[in-house]
Amino acid sequence: MRKGLDYTGITCVFLCHDGQGNILFSKRSKNCRDEWGTWDIGAGSMRFGETIRETLIREIREEYCVQPTDILPFGMREVFREHEGEKTHWLAFDHVVQVDRDQVAIGEPDKVDELMWTTIDNLPEPMHSADKSFFEQHFGEIARIVNSQ
Repeated sequence: MRKGLDYTGITCVFLCHDGQGNILFSKRSKNCRDEWGTWDIGAGSMRFGETIRETLIREIREEYCVQPTDILPFGMREVFREHEGEKTHWLAFDHVVQVDRDQVAIGEPDKVDELMWTTIDNLPEPMHSADKSFFEQHFGEIARIVNSQ
């Protein structure tokens, strides 16, 4: 059974920012499940028995080697996509998370080619398809939070 394909997957999505108006993206490597070469904000699947908060903290540590300093839940989205011609379905629990920029590093070099800090007004392309709906749904609120620090 494959999460997101054979049954609805649950993921915690996180947009990391540094408290100074900058947001973090990672470039997906050819070893990722899909959408190689796209820029991604960060997400990870929930494990059985884990809380949303535990999943979020674990995934941020795994992907960016950093402990979040502030976590702001942003609600939930249903994400419908296609993966190699198959329809996928995910429940995404969205968050905006502040991190110490100086502590951020690539924690999964097999999945991430590079990291990039940018601003909300300069989003990278190509962007992971699930992130596009994240920004469409939350753009104004994210801009207010990230730029008000």
